Amino acid sequence: MTLPVSRFQEALEAGEFVVTGEIGPPKGTNVEPVIHEAETYLKGNVVAVNVTDIQTAVMRTGSMVGCKLLLDRGIEPVFQMVTRDRNRLALQSDLLSAHILGIRNVLALTGDHVAMGDHPQAKPVYDVDSVGLLQAITGLEAGTDMGADMKGNPNELDGVPTFFKGCCVTPCTEVVEPQIIKLEKKVEAGAQFVQTQAVYDPATFETFMKNIDHVKIPVLVGIVVLKSAGMAKYMNRGVPGVQVPDAIIQRMADAPKEDRKKVSAEIAGELVREMKPMCQGAHLMTLGWDDVVPDILEHAEIKP
Repeated sequence: MTLPVSRFQEALEAGEFVVTGEIGPPKGTNVEPVIHEAETYLKGNVVAVNVTDIQTAVMRTGSMVGCKLLLDRGIEPVFQMVTRDRNRLALQSDLLSAHILGIRNVLALTGDHVAMGDHPQAKPVYDVDSVGLLQAITGLEAGTDMGADMKGNPNELDGVPTFFKGCCVTPCTEVVEPQIIKLEKKVEAGAQFVQTQAVYDPATFETFMKNIDHVKIPVLVGIVVLKSAGMAKYMNRGVPGVQVPDAIIQRMADAPKEDRKKVSAEIAGELVREMKPMCQGAHLMTLGWDDVVPDILEHAEIKP
């Protein structure tokens, strides 16, 4: 059995209920406020922190630099990589660079289409999808890249990286079978953990977990912290596979503006507490409200 390459992997393999957080780099060079938030509210409360990679196709500072800044402050990062913007050359090069910088956790994603973002005229790449990216990472770990010489022999690396490799799944989509099939392919390609899309319906999540009982890697249920009833309604309309129940929307609608953070933390914490027995961890997507993480953990009855 190989030794864990990160604290994140070690905690999951030890059977701990693991909580991860997430930050989004800024649209510009002023990254310090985001890193300060992570240092103040996430460090010591979560095991690792995802750094998003040009999320929703809106141009931002890159994930790798955010990961390095977290590392420098003693916070373990998860390097999110989308295949939308880079071909296989750039993806593999960035993976080698990330390893050299000390980054060990990677989340492989395909990425939202550029039509969703602020540069709709950009050309999407999608040379490989998330399965192909996982295959590439596994190949690099085995000492070869995705290319070959004239005789068909794989190109060998001078020094190999090691990663804890993750993927994403959407448990609450209306037709879930394709998600399960894709998850199986990701695990076959080398995925070692799963962070899910946002879940607000524990009963649906429980059914999903029973349907993937044969998939033997840890699952962290995703919770996007709701900021308003309007945001919840928008997610129902515009985010595929996400369904916020009417009861939760009403709680947010009834909350006075000054109490929204408090109510949002209560909702997120209650969801995590209810789904704890079904999975191996929770991934908290706070969308800048990092200060609610301690309250979420308290309501979830989780010690930092």
